[in-house]
Amino acid sequence: MAPPAPGFKLNENGIPNFEDLPLRKTDPHYSAWGLYGDKDELGTLNRLTDELVAAAAKGEIKTGHRISLNWPLNAQRQKPFFQRHVFSQTLIRKAPRVVNDDVWTFNTQVSTQWDGLRHYAYQEEARFYNGVTMDDIHGAGEDGEDGGRTTVNGIHAWAEQGIVGRGVLIDYHSWRLAQPADKRKPYDPFQSDAIPLEDLQACLAAQGTEVKFGDILFIRSGTYIPHTSYLLFCFIATYPQKTDAELAAYRSVVPHHFGGVERSEALLRWIWERFSAVAGDQPSFESWPAPPTSPHILHEVLLAGWGCPIGELFDLEKLGAHCAARGRWSFFVASEPCNVPGGVASPPNILAIF
Repeated sequence: MAPPAPGFKLNENGIPNFEDLPLRKTDPHYSAWGLYGDKDELGTLNRLTDELVAAAAKGEIKTGHRISLNWPLNAQRQKPFFQRHVFSQTLIRKAPRVVNDDVWTFNTQVSTQWDGLRHYAYQEEARFYNGVTMDDIHGAGEDGEDGGRTTVNGIHAWAEQGIVGRGVLIDYHSWRLAQPADKRKPYDPFQSDAIPLEDLQACLAAQGTEVKFGDILFIRSGTYIPHTSYLLFCFIATYPQKTDAELAAYRSVVPHHFGGVERSEALLRWIWERFSAVAGDQPSFESWPAPPTSPHILHEVLLAGWGCPIGELFDLEKLGAHCAARGRWSFFVASEPCNVPGGVASPPNILAIF
């Protein structure tokens, strides 16, 4: 992890204040380009210092209980959203020996994923994290790079030390259902419903969960259908209950509509001041679609502006149940993205450890 470059005014957490963004006034809105040097590819993961990770392990690992947050790679059996390639497996019988091999083919964002720094740019400026362009990504590499291709801002940079530290779960779904019926806000994972920041903060307070600088944030969303006798949970829990016709109807709406956190300056400030990575159980971390001219498209600012990993389609159901049973919503997180030079995204290969 790199220390901040000299010349920037830093606060007690070793980062600039949100009001000082962008750090260079000619850079895109809210960006922190150059904070860790012009060649940095870790972004907010630089907050996960050895000391912070060691403190998280000491403070959070008590019982050794482990929970996977990975949705199966083949969970989206039909044509996925965003026209992504479904997971396929070829099983190979290696006769005459009693041996098998297999070959997997899939889009890295078809199931649980970390969005990497090659995924989403500032749209108007056409620049990725630290000013990288599409030509930088698709152009020819220098000697020693991967097969003649550039690897700048590739997911491999995150694989070296992983995304490891203290995780906190905001179980928004459970908190919302506990609210009085006349005050309960609607939330449908297949609509552009936004989760307000004030509700996320109220949920943390109700849980009694302290947020520490550098934490890895997970948000469990969900939906309640009024006038029925059952609950429908997040996208991941709801998806298998949908018929092929229902899923086809949702896919036919372009851009797709998904619930997620609100898009606001206050939400951006809240993330900047606290977290090293963020994740949710929806196909989009923020409610989608975003207005074309919105300055608060989180994918732009988090990925292209700050180098902050965005996790999507995380399976948080077992995690939520375990946290509720123990009355504890913090834990140790160990995630190692796949070591693919120049990769755009990756399955997280993630465990929550208590």
